[in-house]
Amino acid sequence: MKAARALLDWSQAALAEASGVSLPTVKRLEASDGELGGREDTGDKIRAALESAGIIFVAENGGGAGVRLAKSRG
Repeated sequence: MKAARALLDWSQAALAEASGVSLPTVKRLEASDGELGGREDTGDKIRAALESAGIIFVAENGGGAGVRLAKSRG
């Protein structure tokens, strides 16, 4: 989540607004290491907001899972 926000230059508040998830929830989720915890629909909302903003989630490929920003279509 943090890496995706950094690529978008989004604050935690911007992610909360875009995803419809509360700011305290975003802060709590980012404060913990490892897999995203919490309710499944919360993760789905966050992922959808990040993907719609251009984030691509990269699966484990030997170098580790990660995120990247999609190329601009302009």
